[in-house]
Amino acid sequence: MKGLFKNCWTIPNLLSFLRIVIVPVFAYLFIIEEYGWAVFTLVLSGLSDFFDGKIARKFNQISALGKILDPVADKLTQITLAVLLFLSFNGAEDTTLNAFSWVFLVFIAKEAVMVIGGAIMLAMNIRPGAAEIYGKVATFAFYAVMIFIVAFGPEIGVFRAVFTIPNLLMMILVVISAILTLVAFASYLPETKRQFSEHFAEKKAAKK
Repeated sequence: MKGLFKNCWTIPNLLSFLRIVIVPVFAYLFIIEEYGWAVFTLVLSGLSDFFDGKIARKFNQISALGKILDPVADKLTQITLAVLLFLSFNGAEDTTLNAFSWVFLVFIAKEAVMVIGGAIMLAMNIRPGAAEIYGKVATFAFYAVMIFIVAFGPEIGVFRAVFTIPNLLMMILVVISAILTLVAFASYLPETKRQFSEHFAEKKAAKK
């Protein structure tokens, strides 16, 4: 914990904090059906996610706190989005959307497991690994698909009067995003297993 806040006052960290603040704002706007502003805040969140990593690498502003704030912001955003879309489509008039809404539970379950797992690792003084390329691709796909749905999705899309995503296309995009999410989750497992093995090996050696 001592080194966690070292060099923490950086633009990337402020952008990550902004993304965390945006989550309840987006949820409120979505719930009161201000979908236009909800899309705006979601796009703002996605852009800040893109730029905080770029700035951190370009100006060498990578910090221990940033490695925690960034995934926390991602997970809060993804869980909130998945929950809201699950509830929206679960209560939709279209029975096809009702049945398909359960796919969003894949995102909720994956992020919930990672949040709980990350909390356990931090409690055991194990630093969770940074996102691999699979995680970054899955996050980008998730943001792109969900922004597309909130903007043009059936029954909820703010711009659906101009263009509405056909149900089949929306389902295909969500399923692809879900598959990428599961692949990203699987990519974390070998490193996580290694970290736990090393931790228990060190504790065992310390007792001798």
